[in-house]
Order: sequence, then structure tokens, then C-alpha cells
Amino acid sequence: MQQHNEDDVILRLRDVKVHFPLKGGFMQKTTAHVKAIDGVNLDVYRGEVLGLVGESGCGKTTLGKTILQLIHATDGEITYRSTDDQETDLTKLKDHELFPYRKRLQIVFQDPHSSLNPAFTIFGSLEDPLKKYGIKSREERRKIIGDLLEAVNMRREYMDRFPHEFSGGQRQRIGIARALSIEPELIICDEAVSALDVSIQAQVLQLLMKLKQEKNLTYIFITHDLSVTEYICDRIAVMYLGRIVELCASEDLYARRLHPYTQALLSAIPVADLDKQTKRIVLEGDVPSPVNPPSGCPFHPRCQFRKDVCSQVEPKLKRYRIDGRDHYAACHLIDLPEATPDAA
Repeated sequence: MQQHNEDDVILRLRDVKVHFPLKGGFMQKTTAHVKAIDGVNLDVYRGEVLGLVGESGCGKTTLGKTILQLIHATDGEITYRSTDDQETDLTKLKDHELFPYRKRLQIVFQDPHSSLNPAFTIFGSLEDPLKKYGIKSREERRKIIGDLLEAVNMRREYMDRFPHEFSGGQRQRIGIARALSIEPELIICDEAVSALDVSIQAQVLQLLMKLKQEKNLTYIFITHDLSVTEYICDRIAVMYLGRIVELCASEDLYARRLHPYTQALLSAIPVADLDKQTKRIVLEGDVPSPVNPPSGCPFHPRCQFRKDVCSQVEPKLKRYRIDGRDHYAACHLIDLPEATPDAA
């Protein structure tokens, strides 16, 4: 994994929170909040692939959409840093002020079928972003879309077909082509291969890595499949109940996971080699409700190693140095000296 410094940061998140109000009663007053994201601190480096993993409902997709301002943050800062070192807090911008940043930050959605309008041809689905960002000539749009389809290993003439004429893997490639159409710098891949067969997953992952090298892209790769992150990601952030509980280089996470939740996730990965199998850690109970999260560490009700302090004090994301590299974790049970008290 390459070493990064402060100048490499393309996206900086500081204490990001997303709380959805719950309303009830005759007057429809706010009675509680769903704490979907509850204080995320994260740096994304230019040119890297950052994996965002965790169980369903942990807040991965919400965080991705909040970065793009498809969902507005309740609190915190999301700072985008352009190639000329200008920094912009996206949370402070109004919708019309976000227009130039929509071009730089794009998304590939989880479901390749529902993300394409069945009434539009592929050309119709892909030409709208080009028209919006100044490509007025239809002939030029057709050329650009043809080039994009060839870039994702599809034929140019497919642009005149409809989504139902394609397989799931082909539709996902079209989704990738659409995200690339306005030449973004960062793409959020939201479970981009989870709906595909394993053989097709490999093809799409290879395509994403090829495009990353050719176009100098940065990816935030949201997934629940830890076997995929090992293949594609430079760093991995593990989320639980709206918080990041562990963050480090991909190879470091698989070599030495510090948080009990990460240990349980990795123990669930199927391994063909019997000599490399580890004992499966079965978590107790269900994920707590984000409406009423537990006191102290949010994971403590399901943790087999919990102590009294775990239910009383919320652990902070702390930095440790292991084999000369940073490893962040939020757990009271880690018996290692901190490198600094700062969070990621």
C-alpha cells in the first residue's frame, strides 16, 4: 500500500452526523431520531480505493449518499479538495451551488436494473449528463457514449437498445459508463457487484481497476463482502451502527484485526483451504436500533469480550502504530500503546 500525506486528501469528513426525525401523534411532532450516521471522521486519499464495510443497516449507503449531498448531513463537515488545492465544504452549499461538484463526484448504484429508466434507450439514459454539462451536439454525444461503451467492454451499437435487452452484468457496466460520462474524480460504488454472479463480479472488478488506472480515479467501495475488499481495496473502514470502528490498510486488516466486530466479520468469510480456516465467531442478538443505541460502546451488547467499562464509556477511534503503519480502532479492550490520541 502506498503511503499518503495531507496533500493527497481529496475528501475529508469531520464529525459527520445524519439523524432522521421520527414523527408521531396528532400534531406529527418529532418524537425521536434515527441516528443513521453518528460522528464519522475519515480522510479519502486521491487515487486510492477505500472500502466501506459492515452489516446491512450500519450506515454505509447513507454515508455514501451524504458525501454526494443526495442526503443532507445533520451536522459535521464534508470537505472536497480539488486538484488546484481549493477546499470546499459541500455541506454549506445550496443545491444550485453543488452543480460543478456533481461532475467531480459520481455514484454507481447497487441495482443495475432499477437505476436505468426502462423507457429510455441506453443513449437516452447516458446523454442527459452530457447535455447538462454542455455537450450540445447530438453527434458528439453519440461519439462520447460509444467511446464509453467500448471502454467498459461493450459494443457501440448497444446504445440504441433498451435496458431489458441486457444481462445484469451488462447493465452494471452501463451504470459504470454513465458514472464516467462527465469525467469524475471520485466514484462511490454502492454494492456495485453484489447483485451479480461471482464470475461476472470478477469481470466488473477487473474493469473498475482498469478504468481507475487509465483515468486516475478514486473509489469509495461500499460492500458487505469482505472477500471483495481484499481484492480491490487499499484501505478498509469497518462501520457499525453509524460509526467507524476500525480503519487500516487492507492487508493489515486481514493480518491483524483489532476490533471484535471485525474479527467476527472476517471469521464468516468462506475459505476453501481447510488449513486457513478460522473458528467462526457467531454474534449474539441483533444489531441495536439506531433510534435508541446502547450506552457506551455500541457493540458491547453483542461482544463476547465485553467488560464493565464497555457499557459505560463510548470508545474513541484511536491511532495505533503496527509494523510502522497506522491502524485505527475504537475499542476499550485493545492492549496496545496509542500512537497519538487523534482520530482518523
